[in-house]
Amino acid sequence: MADSSLSHARASQIRFGLLLGAPTLLWQLCFFVVPLGFLIAMTFWSVRNFRLQPDFTLANWSTILSAGFFQSAYTYTFGLSALVAVFVSIAAFPVAYVLAFKLKPSTRALLAGLLVVPFFTSFPVRIYSMQIFFSPNGLINTALDAVGIGPISVLNSPTGTFIGFLTLTAPLVVLLQTFSLVAVDRQLVEAAHNLRCGALRTVFTIIIPAARVGLVVAGAFAFVLAFGDYISPQFLGGSNPPTLSILIADQVKSGNHWPRASVVAVIMIATLALVLGGLLKLAYGGRKPS
Repeated sequence: MADSSLSHARASQIRFGLLLGAPTLLWQLCFFVVPLGFLIAMTFWSVRNFRLQPDFTLANWSTILSAGFFQSAYTYTFGLSALVAVFVSIAAFPVAYVLAFKLKPSTRALLAGLLVVPFFTSFPVRIYSMQIFFSPNGLINTALDAVGIGPISVLNSPTGTFIGFLTLTAPLVVLLQTFSLVAVDRQLVEAAHNLRCGALRTVFTIIIPAARVGLVVAGAFAFVLAFGDYISPQFLGGSNPPTLSILIADQVKSGNHWPRASVVAVIMIATLALVLGGLLKLAYGGRKPS
């Protein structure tokens, strides 16, 4: 009788879980799984007389993977996105540390709210406004010219793309790191201080390991956002050199070649899946199940 009641309770919990998760599962099926399957299928189609032909060919994969412009764009996009993720993670940590450990909760909440403010404005609008500052006759170069310093060249260069990526990722990384550091057990920090650990040693031996998951996830978000961004390399980098997102648009504009653009998109998705899998393994590796 007891086993029967237990089985009935478990079956009820499973049904309740399925019912509760059905809307989300249906949404993901309709707006992620089905479009992804269609995208993958399109990579094997061909274009004839500017029309899509739903046949099966490997020519799109062969053309893209063997093209020098794709290899250059992939290397550039991956390398710059990884550099941004590492740089912004390191640069954001002192800010998140101060917010989490040195400020009162009320002050922390106020500053965290200010970090959310940039998201109130469309990202393309922010990038357009940055062109005013970094253009050859913009505010920054005008100020540098007034003090006798030569103009700096930011627009239409990898530096412009890098700055755009930082603008996109920095607020989110600071917020995620702050939330992660706030959750660190203060008793562990106090115990380290009681054992005469200095502030720097406490950070590296106690705080960072305890907040590892959140810190790695923050860096992963930075990589994902930078890897797929189109606005920064287009309007600050001037597509020079092009990133993979620029390459997708170019393939569509060039002969309406959606299948080749789909190949690039699928490769980007596969890359992000592999990188995220590796980072999540790094974040959760060695953690004992509770």
